[in-house]
Amino acid sequence: MVVERKSKYVLGPAVVEKIEVEEDNVADSPRQWRNLVGFWFLGLTNNFAYVVMLSAAHDILATEEEGGGNSTLVTTLAPENGTTPPSVNGSNNTDTFLECNKISTGAILLADILPTLVIKLTAPFYLQKIGYRVKVILVVAFALASFLLVALSKQIWLSILGVVCASISGGLGEITYLSLSTFFHCDVVSAWSSGTGGAGVFGALAYAGFTQVVSPRTTVLILTVVPVIMFISYFLVLKKPTPNDTPALETSTEQLITTQPVISLKGKAALVIPLLKYMIPLSLVYFAEYFINQGLHELLYFNNIWLSKSEQYRWYQVDYQIGVFISRSSVNCFEIRKLWILPILQFGNLAVLLTQIFYRYIPNIWIIIAIVFFEGLLGGGAYVNTFYRIRKEIAPEVREFSLGVATVGDAVGIAVAGAAAIPSHNRLCDLNLRM
Repeated sequence: MVVERKSKYVLGPAVVEKIEVEEDNVADSPRQWRNLVGFWFLGLTNNFAYVVMLSAAHDILATEEEGGGNSTLVTTLAPENGTTPPSVNGSNNTDTFLECNKISTGAILLADILPTLVIKLTAPFYLQKIGYRVKVILVVAFALASFLLVALSKQIWLSILGVVCASISGGLGEITYLSLSTFFHCDVVSAWSSGTGGAGVFGALAYAGFTQVVSPRTTVLILTVVPVIMFISYFLVLKKPTPNDTPALETSTEQLITTQPVISLKGKAALVIPLLKYMIPLSLVYFAEYFINQGLHELLYFNNIWLSKSEQYRWYQVDYQIGVFISRSSVNCFEIRKLWILPILQFGNLAVLLTQIFYRYIPNIWIIIAIVFFEGLLGGGAYVNTFYRIRKEIAPEVREFSLGVATVGDAVGIAVAGAAAIPSHNRLCDLNLRM
């Protein structure tokens, strides 16, 4: 067995004690397989609430507002003169106007993105002082609270608070588990990323499947099992690194921090600069990706085909998530070293789909499906390759901190895309109707 020894530190009640930690680097060992499975489920469960909350909170908000008799959830954008909008491509079918979510989409998007962004911007500068056991329990608690609040709430603000809890759980979990991965074989980064990609596919399928037979509220209650699986994955499945000579094995392992017990705020800020070559491409990819998803997908429909407009939108989402899942699982087979290529390609997708809305030059839906699938491949590929490269290229003594900081990249891209996509989407609806 090949063993790599690294100097680590344990944060005690009053002092910092140096210990030696063994890291098992044997890819085919039972211990390594347990860790790969554990990190895959940690990725799946960490992003599961994010996927489900966006759909579930939307449905429950719609039910609550319709029950109140003043639904503003869906606003149909039509010409100001009140006439039926013209059909696209000369079709006589008048059922071609665009339905655009204004209020609830913006509120849920902000509730989902802003807490995550705040956590990712600040947590790497203080989170290393907290033991992993405590951080994982917090992640599980916020995830569980998100499901319970959305399922049991009778008021809109409680549903949105549930989305906020899902955002906190996802953001804190991403920083925690990616930082934790520095104490394991580098392949766990791929397993984590694959799990997060699987959350998009399995989360959407689970929610859609359960809501076919039970209500959205009951569905969300059923899915409270997801945080329980996260708890089991960390505390029972992972085989954690073991200090050589300490009787307090679990406590010591849970409180492992980097080889520099004290890094000044100025020092941490300086460590961010070398990470920009990873973070900027990731932010740009996510900006283009989420601008497409939030601002364009609903407008990329075809008239008079076997799928309705709403069905086309749902299949675009499934198509995109499958692409993400495949690419986030691919780094051990296909590694991308030149990360700057990915934003160039993703902005190419954005340009093609944006011009399609105006000119309708793509003849059939299968080409759009192929482009959306490619969009998902690029997004997932940017995520997993960014963190995989950091895991391999950044010095071990600052790797834990660096992985936590780098998670800001995707959050910034999503936040900016969301802020830009909401007004752009509504404006595109209006311009399209007037063409």
